[in-house]
Amino acid sequence: MNSLRAVFLDRDGTINEERHYLSDPAKVVLLPGVIAGLKRLMTSGFRLVVVTNQSGIGRGYYTLEDMHRVNARVAELVATEGVRFERIYFAAEAPEQPSRGRKPSPEFLFDARDELGLDLSRSYMIGDKRIDLECGWNAGVRRSLLVRTGYGLEVERAAGSGLERAVICDGLEQAAEWICVDALA
Repeated sequence: MNSLRAVFLDRDGTINEERHYLSDPAKVVLLPGVIAGLKRLMTSGFRLVVVTNQSGIGRGYYTLEDMHRVNARVAELVATEGVRFERIYFAAEAPEQPSRGRKPSPEFLFDARDELGLDLSRSYMIGDKRIDLECGWNAGVRRSLLVRTGYGLEVERAAGSGLERAVICDGLEQAAEWICVDALA
């Protein structure tokens, strides 16, 4: 049985500021509390895995290389504080294009489970959109958390009563705190 646990994280609007089709690594800005939250999760024994939809590639707004440069910049910024992502999974397809891993598909979480030996029932998903939550639910994670950063506040307001299964937090630092307490239960 797999015993390792992970926190799966959306990128834009969860880790870094939402920039609407971010393609320039110079424009990457981490959200407040992200480093503290990620460090807390790592020291509590969670693997960190990024799962991101990058439809700007499929739409022709930027290239695969642009996305890799942005991902490298995000990883570089968190690495300065000792934070490490185990993997970064991305779906480059536009919403109308066939895609194996585009959220809310759980396929990238299943890939991470198989590649890293993770127990999804002891893992969590954090994001700022309903498709992030659904990705976690579809994969069978312990809980999916919505952060109010990025599009999260809009999603929360628009959902009305549709988010009962989600944990809602102000940002990644608060989400990390909630996860670390919940994981002890």
